[in-house]
Amino acid sequence: MSFLFPYKLRAAQSHRQKPAPAEPKLLGASLTENLAYLRGAFADTSDFVVRRVTVGGRECALLNMEGLINNQAYAQGVLNPIMNGKFDGLTAEEQFERIRDSVVALSDEMQLNNFDEIFGLVMSGFAIILLDGVPHALSVGMQGYNFRSVSEPITEAMQRGSREGFVEVIRINLSMVRRRMKTPDLRFEMMQIGTKSKTDVALCYLNSAVSQEILQKVRARLQACPLEAVLETGYLQPFLDDKPLSLFTGVGISERPDTVCGKITEGRIAVFVDGTPMVLLVPFLFVENFQSFDDYADRPYFAVFTRWMKYIAFFVATLLPGLFVAIGTFHPALFPTPMLYNLAASEASQPFSLMLEALTIHFIYELMREAGLRLPKPVGHAVGIIGGIVIGDAAVQAGLIGAPMIMVVALTAMSSFVIPQVYEPVAVLRFAFILIGGCFTFFGLMLAFAAVLVNLCAIGPYGVPFTSPLSPLRTRSLRDVLLRQGWRRLGRRSARIQNMPGSKESDSKS
Repeated sequence: MSFLFPYKLRAAQSHRQKPAPAEPKLLGASLTENLAYLRGAFADTSDFVVRRVTVGGRECALLNMEGLINNQAYAQGVLNPIMNGKFDGLTAEEQFERIRDSVVALSDEMQLNNFDEIFGLVMSGFAIILLDGVPHALSVGMQGYNFRSVSEPITEAMQRGSREGFVEVIRINLSMVRRRMKTPDLRFEMMQIGTKSKTDVALCYLNSAVSQEILQKVRARLQACPLEAVLETGYLQPFLDDKPLSLFTGVGISERPDTVCGKITEGRIAVFVDGTPMVLLVPFLFVENFQSFDDYADRPYFAVFTRWMKYIAFFVATLLPGLFVAIGTFHPALFPTPMLYNLAASEASQPFSLMLEALTIHFIYELMREAGLRLPKPVGHAVGIIGGIVIGDAAVQAGLIGAPMIMVVALTAMSSFVIPQVYEPVAVLRFAFILIGGCFTFFGLMLAFAAVLVNLCAIGPYGVPFTSPLSPLRTRSLRDVLLRQGWRRLGRRSARIQNMPGSKESDSKS
């Protein structure tokens, strides 16, 4: 049976075979031995900088990584004060205490006792001070590396609301959330994931709103992650997902601080990863793919209109090509008579069947989309020109594709752009439904769609039904699903993700 569940088997084996973490090597009192160990660990890397100076007749070493510190602040805040300080007649420990408490009096200081702490901090933009005769070190925050400035998020464009989006530096992202949530109830938990990359990962949540059971599960899954390097949130998403082999995921993604703040007030947990502007949100519901921040800034009647438009766009983008192929191939009598005549006249001159025609044109469309996404921006417009030629009059006039199929592709493409959060599963299901509709008629297509609904209902991220509150149904919760009531009513009762109907982690906090 192992071939039926390869992912779970590999995960269990990797969990059993994961060696116990070794005890960190402690610093010694000899500066020469400490530097020898550090140089041996960094080997011949050129960006590891060691500056040896004499302080009160005793050797001192200043360590940093080139390009990660602010050189001006380093010279003014660390190097010059140490070299100009008065340390005569003091023991080694007294010299270290004076450097720590008086000479280098900066806000971001930490006393270190082992080499693992030194490795992590020196490669995060800290300067390290080692003194001969002292079995510990002092780290000073001197971060000065370059990073992208805060700008408008690209993947979640909004008409109203903030124009700020997360950046690649985790500390700046955390400060953007803290600035919007001025409460001591907001908690940040830092951890490092990746045996080689030692990537900073932060859990963000409201302590009074979050379910402690869900929080413990998220924390345990991240701590058990066996990866060597974590370079993006996508590396961690499979470990947080209950059904990693499903087309749909119970882990949300956002790069907007206001969206993240809104989610954590509902009891969700945000996972920040250093080096990426994308933030993971768990647990995540299916209906949230059709919600946006503009829904809560616009008037309720218009928010209801756009939300229903997104639901319709989902069904159109997923089912329309398959329905068109199934009806045109097996049930043409369902078409209106004028449309049937036009379809028959168009297909009479086509060399391919409707199913092959639909697969070909959608494959060409996906090729052009991927090419436009990967090409450099200066030449990206060429893809649109080629697409207008290939999927335009030339394809129709050449007798490769019928005009009705062009309309189906255009309508499907526009509908998929309305709901970009679920573009990946929609694109795969679209091809699957075309094949099923062309081989197993309209009834086979409906059975396949029912199987997708069963799969949706089977997903329960962290004990919360993925389709809640539609299934299990709770009419009171529909005020922000099929409808969007005004803030006068929405603000009367705070919603909690763990209290959704059918949830196994229900509590009484709300």
